[in-house]
Amino acid sequence: MSDAPDKDVVLRCEGLQRYLGEGEGRVHVLRGVSFEAKKGHVYAIVGPSGCGKSTLLYQLGLLDQPDGGKIWLDGELMSNSSDEARTAARNKHLGFVFQFHFLMLEFTALENVMMPMRKQGLLSQAEMETRAHSLLESVGLGEKTHRLGNHLSGGEQQRVAVARSMANQPSVILADEPTGNLDLKNSTMVFDLLTRLAKENNQAIILVTHNPDIANRCDFIRPMQDGVFVADS
Repeated sequence: MSDAPDKDVVLRCEGLQRYLGEGEGRVHVLRGVSFEAKKGHVYAIVGPSGCGKSTLLYQLGLLDQPDGGKIWLDGELMSNSSDEARTAARNKHLGFVFQFHFLMLEFTALENVMMPMRKQGLLSQAEMETRAHSLLESVGLGEKTHRLGNHLSGGEQQRVAVARSMANQPSVILADEPTGNLDLKNSTMVFDLLTRLAKENNQAIILVTHNPDIANRCDFIRPMQDGVFVADS
């Protein structure tokens, strides 16, 4: 890959290396991984447990520093940035959905969706509430905006997490097994909502999954094994 920018590429990495552990137990988890994600596309990263999928997602999400290689987010080189710059870039450009929803259960659905906006600090209270209401409407929870997180079903909680991931209008959504704790009906609903909203907003989704049905519905499948991509699909 060259350094020449492609306006449709929102996230790119080149030659990523990552080691975990110390001494004789040190493991080479990522072995020179290169990847790019373009606006409006959904990418599934698949492979056996321990192959490096989640480690790669953490690298792409600027949650961990690589031992080698480069990462660009919206055209800006981030791999050697300060913690402050990485945090600012995460808040501005990235949304996250995990296997567990990580909601604040003592807060309402509306308050949970507003949290990333509060952290970014760019909108007024009224603007945050309006955007959060709209996002909850879009995931079918417009009637439950003031319900506490612990009074929502598992599927509803994950739908709130999807809405929250969109709160700051990110360029990229990173999803680590987002349907892993859900039954078939709710898995399908959450995946459909996530991909529909992202495509409507011209966002990229990078999704780690063990579910072949979910993977086969993505635009691209990138299989991993032993810390590298082994084929394109």
